[in-house]
Amino acid sequence: MRRPTAAALIVLAGALLFRPAHAARHVRDGSHDFDWEVGVWKTHLRALRQRPDGTTAWVTYEGTSKVIPIWNCRANMVELDVTGPDGRHLQAINLRLYDPDSHQWSLNFANLASGTMGVPTIGEFRDGIGAFYDQEPIGGREVLVRNVWSRITANSGHFVQSISDDGGKTWKDNWIADDTRVKGTTDECEKGAARRAASAS
Repeated sequence: MRRPTAAALIVLAGALLFRPAHAARHVRDGSHDFDWEVGVWKTHLRALRQRPDGTTAWVTYEGTSKVIPIWNCRANMVELDVTGPDGRHLQAINLRLYDPDSHQWSLNFANLASGTMGVPTIGEFRDGIGAFYDQEPIGGREVLVRNVWSRITANSGHFVQSISDDGGKTWKDNWIADDTRVKGTTDECEKGAARRAASAS
């Protein structure tokens, strides 16, 4: 089995895990970086699936994502429930945990079919974009995986998962989701942040 080069993995690990000593004192608290997503969302999902003949095709799913706050909004869990055009039903969760020492999030995915957590995907938000990485087996090969959240507003968000089997030189998208907030659903964490800010002033 071909694996990413050692040099590429070292670069990736350095980017994710190490910070200069002088910068560690000034790193910001990112424990509420997912507050914007708490609530219920309509999800339009496209997933790249492999056919029995070895070719691939994009499959579209429609459904909902419910983001539930945990630990006073310092963690959350996503419940994904979508259905494809052939009636195929996909149910999954993503438990997101924040490490206050590293100032990074771990995203822990499991679907109903397997019932087990996958490899944690680690990363953080910078300048309004969340990037998270891991290495895991996909299609019988060990590959790098990148998850990116972007185009974030109070009522929408764009998510792309990509894989790389050449040590991060090139990336291929295999999971793209666009979420739109369901009208009338509340964002408990944003309201809590407003209350905390008001009480501190």
